[in-house]
Amino acid sequence: MLLELPAWNVRFRFYTLVNVHVLCPLLKAAHWTDWGSFISTNTKTNHDEIEKVAKQFGAKVHRRSPEVSQDSSTSLEAITEFLNHHREVDIVGNIQATSPCLHPSDLIKVADLIQKEGFDSVFSVVRRHQFRWSEVKKGDNKMTEPQNLNPAKRYRRQDWPGELYENGSFYFAKRHLIEKGYLQGGKMAYYEMRAEHSVDIDIDIDWPIAEQRVLSFGYFGKEPLKEVKLLVCSIDGCLTNGRIYVTEDHKEMVSYDYRDIVGIDLLKKRGIQVRLISDRDCSKTLSAMQLRCVAKVNVTNKLQVLKDWQEDMGLSWKEVAYLGNEESDVECLKQAGMSAVPADACAAAQKAAAYICKSRGGCGAVREFAEHIFLLLEKVNSARKQLEEISSAGKEMGRNENSRKGNKELMEKE
Repeated sequence: MLLELPAWNVRFRFYTLVNVHVLCPLLKAAHWTDWGSFISTNTKTNHDEIEKVAKQFGAKVHRRSPEVSQDSSTSLEAITEFLNHHREVDIVGNIQATSPCLHPSDLIKVADLIQKEGFDSVFSVVRRHQFRWSEVKKGDNKMTEPQNLNPAKRYRRQDWPGELYENGSFYFAKRHLIEKGYLQGGKMAYYEMRAEHSVDIDIDIDWPIAEQRVLSFGYFGKEPLKEVKLLVCSIDGCLTNGRIYVTEDHKEMVSYDYRDIVGIDLLKKRGIQVRLISDRDCSKTLSAMQLRCVAKVNVTNKLQVLKDWQEDMGLSWKEVAYLGNEESDVECLKQAGMSAVPADACAAAQKAAAYICKSRGGCGAVREFAEHIFLLLEKVNSARKQLEEISSAGKEMGRNENSRKGNKELMEKE
């Protein structure tokens, strides 16, 4: 991201260097190119697939050399290499893709900090409320000691202001510091991020936590989110567990989870239509379940049915959710604005879906996806607020720049 900001009669170039070492879905979730105050975005990587996705989102790509692509390579080494190829860059912001909940409003405020206050480096921190104790090595005849509390006057952690810790989300620094081997130095400032936006992926067990944080608090782009108006659910393997029991008199029986029925009722109460779809003729089963949902059975082209429903209801794809589990659901999962599969869905469906339920088909997957949709509705309201903050920050920066231009013109006239 290249941003020219005039300050102290000097034009600084801000280059935001996106450090991508994680899987492509998190790059997609971040929507780097939506940070309107930055003119261009570059991704540094040595991975072909990451380069492909980055370019799809409008980013330029700086290919890391083998020398700075080792397991032991540091971010500073990669940044230094980049600066050697871009002499025009005066200030570099290193954004870690391992922090996928970073929002544009954070970076706009950091740019404003550097512009107005003249800091040489700014880095991100988060406030934590954790009591620390000294470490005692095994075999040492010592007692542990409190580091940041008095046990005799112990207070509740929620009544304690806490401490600031680096969270590794981003580091901004001027060229001269980086050339000296520093990412932090000179006149320094920290930027405190909201706890819910502070996610750092270091080891495997961090992934499920990051996934849920992105779903709850991640940035979904400049385009306003749409409330889901329609959920289409595949019957066999989603609403049911996919098993069909046949009696001696050739009657079919299936099982379903009452939690899923409650989930459908909750969706309806929120104004979301629920429609069902199946490859086979299961009309008798649906009649027995008494779901009172529009259903289409014996379907040979699920995507066409989905498109017909979407057009008849006058919905955008962002307003359509789809829950499927088989290869026949793949194209629908790709097209829908929200998509999910049960935990036991086939590999092709899992790859196409944005969300994989923890519940198996017929065992609460519909209810789980319903709760996921409700979470999105909360996200819609939160996103609107974030967009207002971003718009307000951008307008303020514009007013400041216009004011400086006016002052400069006045001085030139005098």
